[in-house]
Order: sequence, then structure tokens, then C-alpha cells
Amino acid sequence: MKRMYFNPGCAMSLYKPEMENEILKFLNKNYGEVDLHKICCKHDPQLEEGSLIINVCPGCDKRFSSLYEGIKTVSLWEILDGLDSFDYPNHEGLGISIHDSCDVRGKPQVHAAVRSLLKKMNIIIAETEFIGPDSKCCGDVYYPKFPIGEVHSKMIERAESMPCEDVCVYCVSCIKAMHIGGKTPRHLLDLLMNEYTEPQVYDTVLWHNELQEYIDKH
Repeated sequence: MKRMYFNPGCAMSLYKPEMENEILKFLNKNYGEVDLHKICCKHDPQLEEGSLIINVCPGCDKRFSSLYEGIKTVSLWEILDGLDSFDYPNHEGLGISIHDSCDVRGKPQVHAAVRSLLKKMNIIIAETEFIGPDSKCCGDVYYPKFPIGEVHSKMIERAESMPCEDVCVYCVSCIKAMHIGGKTPRHLLDLLMNEYTEPQVYDTVLWHNELQEYIDKH
């Protein structure tokens, strides 16, 4: 039998570390035996072949599945969408646009699960032009390749393409980008947990320094 692990990702562990144990507890109760895995996707995961990693971060999904032989991945969104046991909050017709992460452009099953979960929470979706496989980056990927002013211009451009003030994201760095762009980011996990999304450290340089320090330690 394949071993299953939940890896919340470095960014989520920095953002709201208390959430990872809540999710792990839910998965063990409703899905199967799942262990917590905290090694960053940029390092050798040290897992046996055939292991399945349940992830929140789109970047983790991409790297774990492409860099390490014999490791399979699935997003938490797909798992939750396939279960009947999650207690969905009612967001009472909240209008929201969706920013699809560029790291999962090739995964329509993730795009579908995200939208299904939002509808289960009584959220009304107003799509932007570029979604799913055609989604444009939030702008964060351009750091540090471009000067910081150009990076922020990309973030503003992407944010302004969203029809709604509230924008659902499922990547922590996208929270920062949408906030810089002038929108109200709503991380999908926060919506599911009925919590407010906090931009926290959104200075692009400081955020990446903090993230890199965490990555190096894990």
C-alpha cells in the first residue's frame, strides 16, 4: 500500500502554521492514514517510491511530481472536493474572481476542484479572461529577474484584470501579489476555514528573503 503524506509547503507553514495540523487531523479522520511531511520541495523528499504527497502549494505540486522519480502528487482541493465529510462555510453569495496559479496550468483537475469548492461555499464566480491553462502569472515569478518596479507593475496589471474586488488564490505568494495590485486576496484555505486572508509580509524583497531562509532550513 502506498504511503500518503501531507506537505503544506514552506509558504503556508510561514503564513498560518496552525492550519497544517487541522488539515492533517481531518485527512486522517476522513481520507486515510496520512503523515505530515515538512521537507521543502526544493530538497530531496527522502520518500519511498510510490509515495503520494497531498499538497496545498502549486509550486510544490509541480516540483515534487517532476523532479523526484516515483513520487506522485494530488492537491488538497481535489481530495476535499471528492469527500462528503467537509463542513463548508456559507459565504452567502460572495462575488469572487479566481487567479489560477501558473504552476498548475497543465492540471485542469485542479482548476475544476477549486471552482467546485467555491460553489459549495455559496460563492459566485466572475471569471477573468485568462484562466486555467491560459492563466497569467500574478507577477511574483518575475522577481528577482526584473527590477522591483517592473515586478510590481506586473502584479498591478494582473490584479486589475480581475472583475471582482475579492480574488481567490491558492498560492501564498499570490496573496502578496494581489494585495500589492490593489485587490482583496482570499486564499482558498482561508475561505474553507472561514478565516480572513492576511497579507502579512508583502514587501516583495522581504517576503522572498523570509521564504528563502525557511526553505534553506527545511
